[in-house]
Amino acid sequence: MSSQSLHFFTPSSTACPNITFPKPSLPAPNRRLAFASSPRTFSIRAVSESSDPNPAPPPVVVADNGAGSRVVAAADSSSIEVDKVTEAELKENGFRSSRRTKLVCTIGPATCGSEQLEALAVGGMNVARINMCHGTREWHKRVIERVRRLNEVKGYAVAIMMDTEGSEIHMGDLGGAPSAKAEDGEVWTFSVRAYDANRPERTITVNYDGFAEDVKVGDELLVDGGMVRFEVIEKIGPDVKCMCTDPGLLLPRANLTFWRDGSLVRERNAMLPTISSKDWLDIDFGIAESVDFIAVSFVKSAEVINHLKSYIAARSRDNSDISVIAKIESIDSLKNLEEIIQASDGAMVARGDLGAQIPLEQVPAAQQRIVQVCRQLNKPVIVASQLLESMIEYPTPTRAEVADVSEAVRQRSDALMLSGESAMGQFPDKALTVLRSVSVRIEKWWRDGKHHEAMELPAVGSSFSDRISEEICTSAAKMANNLEVDALFVYTKTGHMASLLSRCRPDCPIFAFTTSTSVRRRLNLQWGLIPFRLGFSDDMESNLNRTFSLLKARGMIKSGDLVIAVSDMLQSIQVMNVP
Repeated sequence: MSSQSLHFFTPSSTACPNITFPKPSLPAPNRRLAFASSPRTFSIRAVSESSDPNPAPPPVVVADNGAGSRVVAAADSSSIEVDKVTEAELKENGFRSSRRTKLVCTIGPATCGSEQLEALAVGGMNVARINMCHGTREWHKRVIERVRRLNEVKGYAVAIMMDTEGSEIHMGDLGGAPSAKAEDGEVWTFSVRAYDANRPERTITVNYDGFAEDVKVGDELLVDGGMVRFEVIEKIGPDVKCMCTDPGLLLPRANLTFWRDGSLVRERNAMLPTISSKDWLDIDFGIAESVDFIAVSFVKSAEVINHLKSYIAARSRDNSDISVIAKIESIDSLKNLEEIIQASDGAMVARGDLGAQIPLEQVPAAQQRIVQVCRQLNKPVIVASQLLESMIEYPTPTRAEVADVSEAVRQRSDALMLSGESAMGQFPDKALTVLRSVSVRIEKWWRDGKHHEAMELPAVGSSFSDRISEEICTSAAKMANNLEVDALFVYTKTGHMASLLSRCRPDCPIFAFTTSTSVRRRLNLQWGLIPFRLGFSDDMESNLNRTFSLLKARGMIKSGDLVIAVSDMLQSIQVMNVP
């Protein structure tokens, strides 16, 4: 059968490229448009279906939590791995109704048991976050083991994110109490003393030795981004007496900031290291446990991110690949935003601490800017802090909280995160249900209204091959929207092309097939990606036929579904109906 080709020749000199456009023709029903590249040329061509619908399947790679891989026997219909909740949603609701926004849950006393973790996984948790501000490393190790066991036994792909404490000024433990209530007008003592026992009533320790020297009478002290406020009324040696002006709940190791004459006092904070000595020990722990993400608190510059990534690369086991997430929660982070995000593997909009360092009315604009920069630089972004704060105590959210969640989804954030709502709240499952249902509803409204935003996506590739990959993914996403295809398939070993497709935010879901268990888990943080683990070869015809067979056997696709497939091995686009 003759082929229809469009060739682009890359000139080796400064002469203009020779571009030819033969007469276009529409492909017949069961034909594919293949987009292939070489060092000098790439083309779009129509090719016929393989005469052998069931070629010999390639071996499957089985990974042990990302620590290594081994080749096992040829696969049968059970050899493709997909999250069981996602599989059930696709079967029940179809391609178009699947959720695109990912959900992160902070694990704490309310959700650390095996049953509670499984309930969160069933409810749609994509990433489990452990916060090193609270609990011991032994406690976190048990949580990691339970999540890994859940993945292995129950068939989930929940990733693990470890969040460092950071070296900003914060409170100590509350003498073993889970919380304490500060009432209006009460006088509390903030002290740098070390109390072994018999801590005086209404006394809070502070981790920064220069605290009493830096604050002045009349300063305003904000706890946890303003959840509780105090006014400094007296200084006595290492003790600072403060009167509560805005009552609220005090939590162990909450962040502290102080304001003077309407401005944040930040000189001492700026001198503290981003990664403390405790953080380095926690990072070693995270590396040893092969967590999928490490979130770094109070990042001030790209240098910190680069230093940490070099350290992880030197200390990690072979094949271990940990992504670094920069938490944007300070004035310094905003000043150096582009360079920080460029150096990192993703970002978190930590609105609680950020709101303690900039005026509250500036937080929404800062959030939108962070989300947009991450999207432009092809880095996943998580919107976090106080999304459903009232659900720590109540079974339903406020309408304002629902509107806040809706706005984060409308901004096309990759993920939403629960903090106290899932860590210590009374209704963690219900809070997760709210995030899931609001996400699905707003995403459907966006697709039904054809709200294709006109955001410019600048080139991010540094090589010619990377730029080709970007063009392929941009074209594939546009074709998917114009042709209203049912799904995009991407075969990727590193996850890079899957990430580029996610960046385009197409209307249809993106099935990301990878041979690596760790890559599969990390892709679970990115918008619209449904990660599968599957062994595949460089033969796209074989990969597609085998994938169709396996997915049809599971009832996840059916004959006649329209699919666009791309690959980072061959840099190709193919359009076809499922046979």
